[in-house]
Amino acid sequence: MKDLLVQKFGGTSIGTAERMLNVASIVKTTLAQGSPVAVVLSAMSSRVKNEGTTSMLLAAAAAALEKGPYYKIVDQLEERHFEAVEGSIRNQVVLSAVRDEVHQEFKKLKSFLDAIAVIGEISARSNDVIVSVGEKLAARIFAGVLNDQGVDAEYLNLEAVIAKGYREVNLDFCQDLQKTFAHLVQGCSGKVPVITGFFGPVPGGIIKSIGRGYTDFTAALVAAGCQAKELQIWKEVDGIFSADPNKVEKARVLPRITPEEAMELTYYGSEVIHPFTMEQVTRALVPVRIKNTFNPVLEGTLIDPRESVNGGHKPAAVTVKRGVTLLNIYSNRMLMAYGFMSKVFDVLSRHEIVIDLISTSEVNISMTLAQGQNIEQAMAELAGLGKVTLEADKAILSLVGRGMRHTAGMAGKMFACLGAKGINILAISQGASEINISCVIEDRQAIEALQAVHSLLEP
Repeated sequence: MKDLLVQKFGGTSIGTAERMLNVASIVKTTLAQGSPVAVVLSAMSSRVKNEGTTSMLLAAAAAALEKGPYYKIVDQLEERHFEAVEGSIRNQVVLSAVRDEVHQEFKKLKSFLDAIAVIGEISARSNDVIVSVGEKLAARIFAGVLNDQGVDAEYLNLEAVIAKGYREVNLDFCQDLQKTFAHLVQGCSGKVPVITGFFGPVPGGIIKSIGRGYTDFTAALVAAGCQAKELQIWKEVDGIFSADPNKVEKARVLPRITPEEAMELTYYGSEVIHPFTMEQVTRALVPVRIKNTFNPVLEGTLIDPRESVNGGHKPAAVTVKRGVTLLNIYSNRMLMAYGFMSKVFDVLSRHEIVIDLISTSEVNISMTLAQGQNIEQAMAELAGLGKVTLEADKAILSLVGRGMRHTAGMAGKMFACLGAKGINILAISQGASEINISCVIEDRQAIEALQAVHSLLEP
């Protein structure tokens, strides 16, 4: 399936009837250009994250546990989806069939939530069942929209495709899913597959094991399994920018970057593409293109696994991750000792604390953690290893680019920019790959720092 384009559309892209029709137009245009298409969809969403379908489904599950008004949340979702159906499908036969299936899906959801309310607990698998409803509804409605538009489309529900026996999301798990998804797409026999972004049941639960960006991951597995020509991630942005365009006036769209650059930017604050997604398509040598659903004529940004550098010796982009906490551990026992770091990481692992950045000296370890993690219990154990301090309201500023490895003095230029603005650096980290230079600064200075360092990227 070398000519296949896998098009993944986010929840905002299909959040209303009007947007569904816009996406249908994009798919039809692609087909008219001679490329076969497979479509992967997120759950419908507004521009406000907590008003999206997935967030509301999770809220309904929480309400059921507390014996709260979960029916009210479900009814609101059903009404929203009915509006999308009735506003995007004209053929009464198709409309009636889709509307009935949507109603049945919500009826089953209510029954499931009723059981949770009685039992008073919810497992990771039960949580997956609830979350899956959003993607199933979106894909079923959109398949109806395409059929109404004269496109022969087939709804593919992935909620029961995982073979039993897997205990974790590992390489074997992903490769088996790629084969399964490719087989399902081939089975559509020329029809446009409209695929649920959810697949399950995932070991440990899909949100915990993969995260809220699991629909990107699904699209990557489809693209890798089918050896697609390209995976297109359609969002509400023009592509990947050299910095947040809302914060930096001269930020520009990057025409192409490497997968390594994309992953670093995502991890350190830019919502580019889910890291698991990049890993799957990179291994399969499938290019990824970020495009704007609301301005489809733009080329967007190409993430090419065959690209060795970003086309020059300058960094590609600068990004900032805000709202982090700096954890410092000071201990003379680190000197000439082995196993000290292992003890620290063991404590953090047992308390499920995720680390972003690490900087060490002979007697000190500094690590950044996302705020909101439960660090209090871990602090008591870490105190047995040395003096422990926490500093909240910090930010990680990262300069990213494969081209930096060919440019001497880039770190010095970055720190000089910050020093000229009076911005104090609390910790520094740079990997041996020289693709990312990161530092910890005060959160209140994050925007000023971002603007200052972006000057290194400008012509």
